[in-house]
Amino acid sequence: MIDLGISKMALIGAVALIVIGPEKLTRVARTVGALLGKAQRYVADVKAEVNRSMELDELKKMKDSVESAARDVESSLQTTATDFEKTWDEATRGLNGESASAPSPAWEPPPPAYKHPGKKWRVKRGATPRWYKMRSGVKTHVQSGAARVARHRPPQRRG
Repeated sequence: MIDLGISKMALIGAVALIVIGPEKLTRVARTVGALLGKAQRYVADVKAEVNRSMELDELKKMKDSVESAARDVESSLQTTATDFEKTWDEATRGLNGESASAPSPAWEPPPPAYKHPGKKWRVKRGATPRWYKMRSGVKTHVQSGAARVARHRPPQRRG
């Protein structure tokens, strides 16, 4: 890059002062500063655009790799499911009344059907002792806002 030290900058300033003159030097310096600022902003914009395009390419590659991994997982799940279905069919072939080519395991009766216990939970809930409800903070009755404030207000002194 360009190696500009203090001595070179002083030399350029002295030549500019002689060539341009002191009247126009301030205007020229402002113009040069503005042009340099625009050039720096342009370079920064170009760098940002290049970085964005590189990140976009990386994201596209990552998306492709994730999609291919998802396809691989899906295909492995499908093959596992078909293998499971085959083994399930082989295992349950004798239970459906079909003739089994392999000897079937000992027959077990099916478990009994689920029967709801029929408990009366409302009655049971009402049977909770009052002392337990008070200790655990269960509200037993509704209180208005004014009554709640009055209940928790410290007693007033009379004097």
